[in-house]
Amino acid sequence: MNLALNKLSLAQKLAVAAVIAFFMLLTRGSHVLSAVSLPDASLVLFLLGGLLLGRAAWFVLFFILASVIDFGVAALDPWQGFCLTDGYWGLIPAYGAMWLGGRWLAKRGDAFEPLAYSATALITTLAAFVISTQTYYLYSGRFPNNGVLETMQYGWDYLPGYLGYSAMYFVLVWIAARVMRQFKRIAPAQA
Repeated sequence: MNLALNKLSLAQKLAVAAVIAFFMLLTRGSHVLSAVSLPDASLVLFLLGGLLLGRAAWFVLFFILASVIDFGVAALDPWQGFCLTDGYWGLIPAYGAMWLGGRWLAKRGDAFEPLAYSATALITTLAAFVISTQTYYLYSGRFPNNGVLETMQYGWDYLPGYLGYSAMYFVLVWIAARVMRQFKRIAPAQA
């Protein structure tokens, strides 16, 4: 299934952008915006953005949306702003790694081929984890700045949840892509 970004019309890209924005609003912001506590889906959403939308302008737009959500939630509940430090800006390269992973998948014949998709999801998620935790611990001013090795020890406790929730979303997206492929195969031909 090649949902290559160069094959999507403007209307399709706008629909994809709307879906990504919807799920970002639904899952981000410590659940102030929804009654259901869903884990943050930002990693998979940025990968999908790179896969389906491609252009850097979309990346900037979604990073701005994520920041508005985060800072808006902190304005409503100051305790939620604990992570809004100088280290917060490490999310730019962290999410950039996800976006680039999506761009790489977009160049493949089948972006959802299980091995390439799962390897890309795992590698980019690990890269995003290392970048985001290191920038937070090194630049937040909340922890002693003893160097990279010491700060890595602080963040590893969060890795299982980070990988687990991300894997859940990546699997759901993969299943949705496979289901869409099946519907496309059985849909009647249009004249």
